[in-house]
Amino acid sequence: MLRSLAGGALFGETWGGGPARVVALHGWGRTHADFAGVLGPGAPGGALPTVAPDLPGFGATPPPPEAWGSAGYAEVVARLIEDEAGGGPVVVLGHSFGGRVAVTLAAARPELVRALVLTGAPVARRPGGRHRPPAAYRLVRSLRRLGLVSEAHLEEARQRYGSADYRASEGVVRQVLVRLLAEDYEPALAALRCPVAMVWGEDDTEVPLAVAERVRLVLPAAELTVCPGAGHLTPLRVPGELRAVVDRLLAEPRA
Repeated sequence: MLRSLAGGALFGETWGGGPARVVALHGWGRTHADFAGVLGPGAPGGALPTVAPDLPGFGATPPPPEAWGSAGYAEVVARLIEDEAGGGPVVVLGHSFGGRVAVTLAAARPELVRALVLTGAPVARRPGGRHRPPAAYRLVRSLRRLGLVSEAHLEEARQRYGSADYRASEGVVRQVLVRLLAEDYEPALAALRCPVAMVWGEDDTEVPLAVAERVRLVLPAAELTVCPGAGHLTPLRVPGELRAVVDRLLAEPRA
């Protein structure tokens, strides 16, 4: 059943009873429900004490009041941990977009995070650097800056050449996406002091395995579990593998 969380800033579910020991952060365009089979009542081993929010702009939670970056999302998740976990520390499981937020949170508020589990999280550069927009779009964008084409013409180019996530977003959520894509998470990765484990789909084409390998260049101690046959939606495809990693991190003594 959906609950109001973080003083009404978020909506989501809690599982397992008692103060939360795990916080689950979903991917872009997804909801907290992705984690029901990992951490909820139907999960292998039953429910863990977990809080799983819909992040602002997704599911039942309204968009943020302005175009937040990952730091804005991390602030509201910090409030969630203070309310639902007594200030933690907790294991934070972040899928895709949720991984961006998780890394930012752990770097900014290390006292709240016991360990991180990242899966399909775009928190390091892909091989070959950042993807550039098509030349045709860049031309229209330049012409718009010079006042030679209309905003409507630029929006038509965005719809034609933008990513599926961009085309599916609108308003402030689209502005959030643009801001997130410009962020560099490697300084935050380098600042982490908590254990980090990664679970990656071998066939993930959205955030390929090479990204996880790049994370290990920044964090050599980070563990990596590769799941053959799995793509980007690991919470749905390999819930058992994710749960096993979370269980192990909870069992380890706190540093």
